[in-house]
Parts: sequence; C-alpha cells; structure tokens
Amino acid sequence: MRWRFCSLFIPAAVFAAFLPGVAAAHPHVWVSARVQVIFDTKGEIEAIRHAWTFDEMYSAYVTEGQGKDGELLTKAELAPLAKTNVESLAEFDFFTFAKAANAPVEFGTPIDYSLEQREDKLVVLRFTLPLKTPASASKAFSFQVYDPTYFVDFEMEKQDPVGMAGAPKGCSVSVLGSNPLAAADTKKLSESFFSGLSPGYDFGIKLASRIIVACP
Repeated sequence: MRWRFCSLFIPAAVFAAFLPGVAAAHPHVWVSARVQVIFDTKGEIEAIRHAWTFDEMYSAYVTEGQGKDGELLTKAELAPLAKTNVESLAEFDFFTFAKAANAPVEFGTPIDYSLEQREDKLVVLRFTLPLKTPASASKAFSFQVYDPTYFVDFEMEKQDPVGMAGAPKGCSVSVLGSNPLAAADTKKLSESFFSGLSPGYDFGIKLASRIIVACP
C-alpha cells in the first residue's frame, strides 16, 4: 500500500476523501508540539528542533497497513514517510514563523529528521530546522508554530514545551500563551467559514503561542 507514504500534511480535500467520516469543520489534524532552540559556539541561534506528536486518528491513518500486526513500526520502516514530510514542509513554510530584530527569519533545508511510533501508537515527527543565517537572541528573537489556514491545529505541550541547547549563560525562554478554541467553538467553524476568508487571511496566528528567546 505505497499510497500510505504520502505527506502527513496533505490538502484538506484529499484528506477528507481518504477519511470520509472526518468532521467537516477545521481543524482536521491535531499536533502537540515541543521545540528546542539550538545555539552555535558563538552564542547565536542556529536552529530550531521540532518534535510534533500527531493525534490518535491521524497516527492510525498514516500507519494503517504497515508493519506486522501488533508490532510497532520502526524508524527505518517510517523513513520514507519522514523523507516525504520534511520535503513537503517547505510548501507550508515549515509551519514555523520567526523574527529576529523584527525582521523575518529564513530557514534552510530540514536535517536530522525521523518518524517514530510510540508505545501508545501515536506518531512523532522530529526534525531540525536550521536558520539560513544565525541570529542573535540579544535582539528580540521570537517565533510561532502554527498553520495559517488552521487545517492543522498546533498546540504546545503542557509540560516543558520549549528547551534550549548550547545557550550562553543568562539566556532565557518564555512562552506567551495562546487562546485555543474550546471544542464547542471549533465545531462552529464550518468549511464555508474558512473558504470565505480573504486570501492571505492568517487565522492560525490568532491561536498560536509566541515563544521569545532573550540573551544578555
């Protein structure tokens, strides 16, 4: 069943066709996100390391028909899907939007990527997203992880959502909370609501947490 190795982030119309029982309203995919800010030897931010855990239904969808019954899929078995996903993420700006000194940050090609199936059967995508140009955290570095169309609902993990690696002494990170929609509110958002939005309307940013990294 080679068609299973499609991108996790397929368009809404295609996703609905594969899963006719899915609810009509956005979002269609739920992701619990954890990030790590990586510093280089000069004390500048050089990459963001992502770990995205997908919801139960979508994890089951992408792994159905793969591997042996009752056995978890290995990273090697999921490698083709991992490759497809990191290659497709550029189309969506990696769902990562950062600013350094109030200027947009550009990212390079994702590296060090993998997919794994946890004991609870949830699928986790991990990848490192390097900055094209390392950025100083002493000049207001911030970023958000979200889907502008709200097809994918990203929510930061409740425990330890953000970490740092190689950070100079005195650096800190803070997460400014979002206002995620309640389940009842989500159901009110029909497809017609989203199709009626003007081009470029960034709905997802309204619900996204903002992560701020500060160094002395």
